[in-house]
Amino acid sequence: MNTVDTMWVLVSAALVLFMTPGLALFYGGMVRSKNVLSVMMNNLVAMSLVTILWVLIAGSLAFGTDLGGGLIGGFSLAGFANIGNELPGFHGVMASPMSILVYQMMFAIITAALISGGTVDRIKFPAFVLLISVWLLLVYSPIAHWVFSPEGWLAKLGVLDFAGGTVVEITSGFSTLAVVLVLGKRSGWPKDQMAPHSVPLSLLGVGILWFGWFGFNAGSSLAMNSVAVHAFVNTQCAAAAGLLGWLIFEKVKESYPTTLGAASGAVAGMVAITPCAGFVTPMAALLIGLLGGLVCAMAVRIKFRFRYDDSLDVLGVHGVGGLVGMVLLGLLATKSVNAAGANGLFTGGGFHFFGVELLAALVVMVFSFSATWVIAKVIDLTIGLRVTPEEEFTGLDLSQHAESAYSMGGMGRISS
Repeated sequence: MNTVDTMWVLVSAALVLFMTPGLALFYGGMVRSKNVLSVMMNNLVAMSLVTILWVLIAGSLAFGTDLGGGLIGGFSLAGFANIGNELPGFHGVMASPMSILVYQMMFAIITAALISGGTVDRIKFPAFVLLISVWLLLVYSPIAHWVFSPEGWLAKLGVLDFAGGTVVEITSGFSTLAVVLVLGKRSGWPKDQMAPHSVPLSLLGVGILWFGWFGFNAGSSLAMNSVAVHAFVNTQCAAAAGLLGWLIFEKVKESYPTTLGAASGAVAGMVAITPCAGFVTPMAALLIGLLGGLVCAMAVRIKFRFRYDDSLDVLGVHGVGGLVGMVLLGLLATKSVNAAGANGLFTGGGFHFFGVELLAALVVMVFSFSATWVIAKVIDLTIGLRVTPEEEFTGLDLSQHAESAYSMGGMGRISS
């Protein structure tokens, strides 16, 4: 075990975990005040629930010894037991195996939390808890095994995904689409105004996300080396370019660049660079971030045409942003940055690598959508997925948690 590499992975894991409270703030500011605690609660419960399930079984399903065909890991790491000198397939990685499992646990946490962004204002809290529990075991863990485990079938085909363009971004985006199609539209959407109740809160959240994303991407090197440095720099470049790309779209299309657009653009840029971070140059990262911001700004408006209510645009930003990143990785990857990577179609490589990147994106998109739709449908037919119209009108903070984020009672009163 290399102590420096292990320390870097653990620090990165802490940064990735910090992203989930950042996501809670980002989402919380974008909903109406009567639902802010509900969406934050869904993020917090993801931190707890996914941790427990990951240690018990999900981590082993993702990174345990393959059961055959590269489809799923076994039970060799259940309970974080029997961890030897390296995880199955991770030959030559010097960071502690347990540190890698913990780092990957943080990825699973925020991916589950992302789904809450599409379901705000109308999902039952018990249904959300059950949804992400089953989804973690049946959707996330298999996809993580396919791509992130060297024993996974997509990894063996030569698919590259540095930090989760498929596993985190495409999976969360298309899983969310499946859930919201079963869940249905919010009452009054899109006719009624459902403006963010606190844009400053969302801006604070995106600042935390931006900070944590350095651990998300640079930590995926699993070592303190030049690839980590490239991933760090590329993350900053893509975030900056994504922010600018979104604002350009807003200025040209809608006349006014918005602060929430700037925040969303930065996230879109970081989503797009996530699969590419350790495989491309900084100049390529600027292009990837710019295109990510532009394309995602267009994508979030598609929901109004097709009438699906993805409340906080998880599909438009994360699903579409992940697709942009995987496609551009197939075009712009270069071994000059990472000898363990590949050359893209535009950098001297052939069509094979580009083709397997497209295949991975397509397979993950179809599987995550289909499997999540079945899970959501079963939950809806049993315990019910959606709150009653009365509970939705009252707000989920009161109807699901008996709390209110903002209390005006007692202001100005003088105690006797």
